[in-house]
Amino acid sequence: MSYNNILVEETSPVATITINRPNKLNALNRDTIQELSEAFSDLDANSDIKTIILTGSGEKAFVAGADISEFADFSVKQGGKLAAKGQKLLFDLVENLSTPVIAAINGFALGGGLELAMSCHFRVASDNARMGLPEVSLGVIPGYGGTQRLPQLIGKGRAMELIMTASMINAEQALSYGLVNHVVPQGELLELCEKLAGKISNNSSVAIGHAIKAVNAGFKHDSNGYASEIKAFGECFGTADFKEGTTAFLEKRKADFPGE
Repeated sequence: MSYNNILVEETSPVATITINRPNKLNALNRDTIQELSEAFSDLDANSDIKTIILTGSGEKAFVAGADISEFADFSVKQGGKLAAKGQKLLFDLVENLSTPVIAAINGFALGGGLELAMSCHFRVASDNARMGLPEVSLGVIPGYGGTQRLPQLIGKGRAMELIMTASMINAEQALSYGLVNHVVPQGELLELCEKLAGKISNNSSVAIGHAIKAVNAGFKHDSNGYASEIKAFGECFGTADFKEGTTAFLEKRKADFPGE
């Protein structure tokens, strides 16, 4: 499938999605959100793809925010619909995708850009990255899950400070807060993400999908994370991957997971 605002490269078992609007610092508009939703859904349905890396084009920005010109004149009703649609179409989709998604933050990740990175399963940043949620400086609040995911990742107090001051933090601060897992020079960013993706792809994609679901359940007010873990654990016993994994262990060989 061809896209106007993103690039998709598949090198099985890893796929890379690059948001490709460098003249706009890869800002998210409606078309880009739609294309990302379609790309993630298609890759998740592809059994050959075990891990997805998400990054931005150029050396300045992962995603510098939302395209403000698209909603500057919205009404209350339109604003609510914008947030609801975007969360369902992309941000919640990514968070709950059964295929792991690594955010490769290669520069500015602000507003909707940081919210997109936080919806990924974990984050790696280049040393020039800058992150923040500056929405209150525009008279609005984060609307794509930022007020929920940021406190989960770095704690309520730090999240409150970042949101209320509209401040940016650098990559090292993000690392110390637990917002990102690794910080590397920009030239090594994709290399590290590909290395991590390779390690993930060596494991059971079925088990990883269950693990993502169980971990996410622990952060939802209407779910019991422990019950979800027990259910997912039991379901793993009925998979071909479990049979292959345990057989390979007993036979002292490397597992060749069928992904079923």
